[in-house]
Amino acid sequence: MSKREAVFPANKHALYEEHQYSAAIRSGDLLFVSGQVGCHSDGSAEADFELQVELAFENLKATLAAAGCSFADIVDVTTFHTDPEHQFGTIMKVKQKIFGSPPYPNWTAVGVTWLAGFDFEIKVIARIPD
Repeated sequence: MSKREAVFPANKHALYEEHQYSAAIRSGDLLFVSGQVGCHSDGSAEADFELQVELAFENLKATLAAAGCSFADIVDVTTFHTDPEHQFGTIMKVKQKIFGSPPYPNWTAVGVTWLAGFDFEIKVIARIPD
């Protein structure tokens, strides 16, 4: 059985302690990243939707880096959206900056009614490089 290890970015935000969860769990050569949101270090949500999505990706980038990973190591993505019909264009615009060329990761987008004060959340699974 592989050892599980919690991973936190250097810029750890307040939500990890407040809600008692790990930013990511390393298990073998896989990294399971908790849903990342567009929050500031104090845990407050970014009000502007596009900036909230960009900040969620920045928080994801920091969590990946803490485990020695990058966006290129992501194999599976799940995103959660409070208003997918109206938000999708903005999300795709930001996504293109991150995943601009193949191979693209698997991606599942889920519409939800509540994200604890946020409008976008992204969780991923990444393979940790050798």
